[in-house]
Amino acid sequence: MTQFFKYLFLILAISMFSCTSKSKTLSIKIDDTLLRATSQYTYLMDDLPKGRFPKTYHEKDDKLETSGSEWWCSGFYPGTLIYLDEAQQTNTFTKEIKRVLGNLEKEQFNTSTHDLGFMMFCSFGNANRLNPTPEYAQILMNSAKSLISRFDETVGCIKSWDSSDDSYLVIIDNMMNLELLFWASEYSGDKTYYDIAVTHANTTLNNHFRGDNSSYHVINYDKTTGDVRNKKTAQGYADESAWARGQAWGLYGYTVMYRATKEQKYLDQAIAIANFIVNHPNLPEDKVPYWDFNDANIPNALRDSSAGAIIASALLELNGFVDAGLKATYFHTAEKIIETLTTDEYIAKEGSNGGFLLKHGVGHLPQKSEVDVPLSYGDYYLIEAMLRYKNKL
Repeated sequence: MTQFFKYLFLILAISMFSCTSKSKTLSIKIDDTLLRATSQYTYLMDDLPKGRFPKTYHEKDDKLETSGSEWWCSGFYPGTLIYLDEAQQTNTFTKEIKRVLGNLEKEQFNTSTHDLGFMMFCSFGNANRLNPTPEYAQILMNSAKSLISRFDETVGCIKSWDSSDDSYLVIIDNMMNLELLFWASEYSGDKTYYDIAVTHANTTLNNHFRGDNSSYHVINYDKTTGDVRNKKTAQGYADESAWARGQAWGLYGYTVMYRATKEQKYLDQAIAIANFIVNHPNLPEDKVPYWDFNDANIPNALRDSSAGAIIASALLELNGFVDAGLKATYFHTAEKIIETLTTDEYIAKEGSNGGFLLKHGVGHLPQKSEVDVPLSYGDYYLIEAMLRYKNKL
C-alpha cells in the first residue's frame, strides 16, 4: 500500500505541476497580448475620426469602418480602453476615455434601442466600477430608464428590434442588457428594474430554447396576446441551427442572471447552455467555435473568434458557481480558447488589422456583413476573459 500511495502522489504531483506550468505560460502570453492590445489601441486611437466609434477594419481596402454613438457597439471601444488601463495599472488612455465617453453620453436618453447595456454598461458601467461618481451613476440610471421603456407587460419582454408592422421581435442578445437593470435596481432601491429583468429572462427561458438547450436568435411575439408567432435564427446558418454567438450571449446572460438573483433555475440554464457548447461534436479541438455549430460546410466553415471570446469569459465566471467536476471542465475549456485566441493565427501583428487586436470575427454572414474581420466586441470580451483568467490564478 505504501508503494501505491507513493505512486499515486507522484502522479498527482506531476499532473499539478503540468497544470501550473501551463497556467504560468499562458499567463505570460496574456501579459504579452495585453501589451499588444495597448499598442494596437494607441494606433487605432490616433486613426479614429473625431466623434466616431470603431466597428471593424477591411484589410482588402485598408479601410477602418466606424459608426456614430447610436450603434450598438459604441460602448466596446471605451470599455476596452478602460480594461487596458486597469490591466496595466496605467493612465495611457485616460484622456481618450474621457473624450469618447463625452461623445457617448447622449445615448442615455436613446429609447430606440435595446442595446443600452452593451452601449452604456460596458463603458460607463466599467468607468463607474473603478471610479464611482454621481455623474456616472445618473447616466447609468437614465440609460436603465430608457431601456425599460421598451418593456411590454403582455409579452413579458423588452423589445429588441423595432418593426414596420406589428411584429414584436426579441433576440437572445438582449439577455446581455439586463445587467444594467440589476445595477440600477441595487443603486436606486427601485425593484422595478429587477422585476423587469427577471420577467424578460423568464420569458426568454420559456420560448427561446430548444430541447437540446441551443437557442433561436429571434422570437416574434404577438403583442396583443404574448403568444409566440414564429422562431428564427436571422444571423445563423438556418432557423433551426445553433448560431455560435447566440449561444454565447445566452450563456453569458444566464450566468449573470444567477449572479444577480441566486435563483437555481438560472444556474441550471447556464450549465445547460455551457454543456451544449463544450460537449458539441462540432466544437473544434482548439475550442474556438465555427460561426454556426450546424454549418453544413464544417470543417471548412469560418470560425468566429468573437463567439469564442464571449464563451471563454462566461465560462470563467460560471466556473465560480458550479461543483468540482464542471468547474474543471469550464476552466480548461476557457483556458484552451484563450490559449488559441492568443496565437499568431488570431492576434494581429503590431500596426496591422486597423488597430484591432483580434482577427477572424464573423458578424452577419447571411448578409455578407463583417465576415472574417476584427470586431470591437471580440476585442472587448477577449480582454475581459484574459483578465478573468489571471484573477482565477
